[in-house]
Amino acid sequence: QVQLQESGPGLVKPSQTLSLTCAFSGGSITSTDHYWMWIRQPPGKGLEWIGYISYGGGTDYVPSLKSRTSISRDTSKNQFTLQLSSVTPEDTAVYYCAKYIGTLRAFNAWGQGTLVTVSS
Repeated sequence: QVQLQESGPGLVKPSQTLSLTCAFSGGSITSTDHYWMWIRQPPGKGLEWIGYISYGGGTDYVPSLKSRTSISRDTSKNQFTLQLSSVTPEDTAVYYCAKYIGTLRAFNAWGQGTLVTVSS
């Protein structure tokens, strides 16, 4: 069974780059039809999909964040990383990584989430 764990700074200053890593066990980041997602939930708001990196290394991002977002992976370590540049307090949120199976059209596993606060 796949287990995911987010890690990274809990506090980031405005205009800096937020960087989070998701490490997982129990599977392979290159498994066919697997999509590795980043999702966030700002305080008092709903979930917002940020983007993904696919089993083949392709990426896609929500248009509103696309210019500031980059998702990459390290296949040797079975982990993937989110970078969000030029952050503002509006980027304060609990950030989750998750695994999505394309043929099932469903999320298969989630990390526990990590709170990132943007503040000076």
